[in-house]
Amino acid sequence: MIVENLKIFLQNIRKNSLLVNTLLETLTHFDIILIQEPPWSEIHKIPSSSNCEGDSLMGSGYHPNWTTFTRIPSNNKDFPRVLAYVNIHLFALCFLLRKDIFNHRDISLISFSNNNTCFYILNVYSDLSHTALKYLKDTEANINNVVLMTDYFNIRDSLWDLFFPFHSSISNDLIIVADSFNLALSSPINSCQLNTPKQQESRIL
Repeated sequence: MIVENLKIFLQNIRKNSLLVNTLLETLTHFDIILIQEPPWSEIHKIPSSSNCEGDSLMGSGYHPNWTTFTRIPSNNKDFPRVLAYVNIHLFALCFLLRKDIFNHRDISLISFSNNNTCFYILNVYSDLSHTALKYLKDTEANINNVVLMTDYFNIRDSLWDLFFPFHSSISNDLIIVADSFNLALSSPINSCQLNTPKQQESRIL
């Protein structure tokens, strides 16, 4: 597997369970699905020694062809707002959810190994208060080989929106975070905002 050949799908699904199931069923040609604002509800019952009806297995959708990577909530107000599905055909790359680096409901950092090198993919949900972005800015994390940091970030700025005439101060925080991971703004084919490694300067806006 060559890192540049990874096929990654990203979507904010606004807690739509049906859409999650549809994506898992139909996007078989993708390697990774990054979800923002996933639903969090009972998937099914699991056997229990204390409950004859079984305990509730909570989550955001399940499919045997995909492995789910998400932070388990500590309480009813701590549901994750990002998660990743990795196609099982990438099992050999040893994907891990790196809560030891970022343990936040709005940040999903997964790592994988390829040719004896550890790479990272960062999926962020940025609310209107830019909670996750401020957390990333204030949290020192010495990690290399970040392949992708992706989110809409809820920021309009003339730097990447030709129809918006102003520069936003919060954009400076985004640039600081991107620089810390050696990332720069990339111009994707369709209308979504990505950050990719700086060596791909020919694709930078």
